[in-house]
Amino acid sequence: MPLNSVVKNKMTFSNGVTTAELAARFHQVFEKIAQRAAVRDHERELAHEAVQWLRDVKFGAVRVPVQYGGLGASIEQLFDLLIDLAAADSNLAQIFRAHFGFIDRLLLDKDSQTQGRWLTLAGQGEIFGNATTEVSKAALGSVQTSVRWDEQNASWRLNGEKFYSTGTLYADWITVNAHRVIDGEPPQLVIVVVPVTASGVEIIDDWYGFGQRVTGSGTTRFVDVRVQGDQIIVHSHTEPSVLVAFFQLVHLATLAGIAKAIERDAVTYVQSRAHTFSHASAALAKDDPLVQQVIGKLSATAYVAFATVRAVAHTFGDIARWREAGRIITEEQLTEIELQAAKAQVGLVDQVLQSATQLFDVGGASALGETLRLDRHWRNARTLASHNPVIYKARIVGDNALNHTIPSFYWNVGVKQAA
Repeated sequence: MPLNSVVKNKMTFSNGVTTAELAARFHQVFEKIAQRAAVRDHERELAHEAVQWLRDVKFGAVRVPVQYGGLGASIEQLFDLLIDLAAADSNLAQIFRAHFGFIDRLLLDKDSQTQGRWLTLAGQGEIFGNATTEVSKAALGSVQTSVRWDEQNASWRLNGEKFYSTGTLYADWITVNAHRVIDGEPPQLVIVVVPVTASGVEIIDDWYGFGQRVTGSGTTRFVDVRVQGDQIIVHSHTEPSVLVAFFQLVHLATLAGIAKAIERDAVTYVQSRAHTFSHASAALAKDDPLVQQVIGKLSATAYVAFATVRAVAHTFGDIARWREAGRIITEEQLTEIELQAAKAQVGLVDQVLQSATQLFDVGGASALGETLRLDRHWRNARTLASHNPVIYKARIVGDNALNHTIPSFYWNVGVKQAA
């Protein structure tokens, strides 16, 4: 059954929050974050101050329902804000990726006890990081991190090591993918939520990527971390879900924000540029039709990226409202949102990367100056584009078009074992 609701820019949602109210609350903070974005990136200055500014205005509570102390904004409003935050500093948008994914997971699960505990904390301003991916030589699909019952201390004990722990350096809580091991039973994949201050938790700032340098995407270790039963969340990893597509769309919103920042920085650079070339078409770069053409392309890419992310976000919003109305979401609808996110990824990645390179066509060698740090846009976009490799998403889309195959709703990394 089709989903047909239309979300307009000034639409008021069930809690009364409007896009204009959200802009008034957050955009001054985003502007302040943008002022040091290039410096933070160049000097690898961790973004604790910027994250605190966002805490102060309860950015992490955007999607939390009003009854739990949040703002109750729609998915569409969230992704509009993420694009604007990423335009200010793409690191900050990615830092909150795990947090907003966990919030929507809670809204999806609809377990009142679990929601009551964790959504209340999020509504108070608490931030959730992640510890999901392992870089060991474990078999594809396996998880070596485990939570086991400790009879002597009457508690569970969490042990393991994760990498790509984006946002965890700045978080209050860590959501950990682990196997719950009970003697005589097959291990069950669960989410364990632990405070960053718990004994046995070690968060290491060892992210080595050349882009998204201050996201805290490094190692997190857990050594005999004591866990209570209500910190363990059972969540199906086999049934069709919107969650993987949601996480992917956060990356795409961040890429759309980078495209917006590329356009902004190119315009600022050209408008201030007095030097030109003897063979240029105008005395000033801003009047040169060739430079204007480049700016036009950058602007068009930013527009297409924004429109694409917003279109997919609308489908997410429709599904969320469908679910909130008590209607069953069909596998057909879940397949459609998964494919939409994949198509958006395939369509946007090359365009934004190309835009980050074309940016340098608007000027000469001065555009390479370290004070401008325009190279960060390509490095950051390339880093985001390398997550969840786009070549596999293109194949999935093509396989579906040709053979009507259903895309995988969950995927993982590891070492493929010999047959």
